[in-house]
Amino acid sequence: MTEPHAQSEVGPLHAALLHRPGTELKRLTPRNSDQLLFDAIPWVDRAQEEHDAFAEVLRNRGVEVLLLRDLLNEALHDTRARAAAALASVDELKLGEDIADTLRSHLSSVDNAALAQILIAGMTFEELPAAEGQSLVRRMHHPHDFAIDPLPNLLFTRDSSVWIRDRVAIAALAMPARRRESALTDLIYAYHPRFSHSARAYGAHSAPVEGGDVLLLAPGVVAIGVGERTTPAGAESLARSMFADDLAHTVLAVPIEQARASMHLDTVCTMVDRDAVVMYPAIQHSLEAFTLRPLDGELKVSGPTPFLTAAAEAMEIDHLRVIDTGLDPVTAEREQWEDGNNTLAVAPGVVVAYERNAETNARLEEAGIEVLRISGSELGSGRGGPRCMSCPITRAPLHP
Repeated sequence: MTEPHAQSEVGPLHAALLHRPGTELKRLTPRNSDQLLFDAIPWVDRAQEEHDAFAEVLRNRGVEVLLLRDLLNEALHDTRARAAAALASVDELKLGEDIADTLRSHLSSVDNAALAQILIAGMTFEELPAAEGQSLVRRMHHPHDFAIDPLPNLLFTRDSSVWIRDRVAIAALAMPARRRESALTDLIYAYHPRFSHSARAYGAHSAPVEGGDVLLLAPGVVAIGVGERTTPAGAESLARSMFADDLAHTVLAVPIEQARASMHLDTVCTMVDRDAVVMYPAIQHSLEAFTLRPLDGELKVSGPTPFLTAAAEAMEIDHLRVIDTGLDPVTAEREQWEDGNNTLAVAPGVVVAYERNAETNARLEEAGIEVLRISGSELGSGRGGPRCMSCPITRAPLHP
């Protein structure tokens, strides 16, 4: 086992957390898909095949693939983890005291695998344990309404936690459909033997910040997108926490459009080499950054200045090489929507990308980047690419 540690986006990847999609995706219907943040109803068997192939690409490159469900099962051997899971999953304000008590009792009685399944896939009112007496809550809810919501977006493990050097930041997810993901991730880090001694850099109780908005540009240099999912308060809180723990010397707060197509910074820009990014060309010259640095125990904020300039200065390089998404505005817009910018680096100059973004991949290869192509016709229905679907746990340091 490798110790958790990450201080860049492109250092050789040794271990990553993934979640193989399951029954939670089968809970998606045309009636609830918008609320659960999916743009289409995925073919689950094919999504699983695509995810298995993604995991195998990583393993073939020497990456230890940690599956979230396995870690959750193992963490639940700790009775404190089981209690924390029930506390996070049972909403007494929604269910009422009687049903909440019945459900908590049921969750305490099932085995770890069954409990993990409920925590991830949710539970409908029809599936609730039987109870004596009358209940207005049961009577007024449709049998297929959720008593515990499923977590189909758990597939995107990048968002709920970020490793910054040897510390883990537990994200505060902005959208109601995703907030319980942080609790499950925190439970794993708190009670699984592999992580239970890891220190927290940031807590899920804080203002919204999501892992898809956090880019580790270089050791000590972190960019945080501020838009639909991460608030200015969330970015500032994470920056203050990193400065206090000496995890960063510069944080770039990067305003991005508050839109579905650009929900996170990594939907418009990811690193593909130690000095190169793939970027949506429509924002290349307009993207700006506020530069945050610690000063005598306080926060110094300057800017905004052009993002590429601010990033290169903080990284102490002449400039960042920029590889455009697509060749023309229409193709660029299409491939940005299809996660052409959302690449996962497994080493400097080696990235995993969706095969369907043919022009972006060709441009990456022309720039000397090795592209490991995977299929994502079903995985992408929740708007996320290879970077979104992976939380790096351990990356080797970058050497000069």
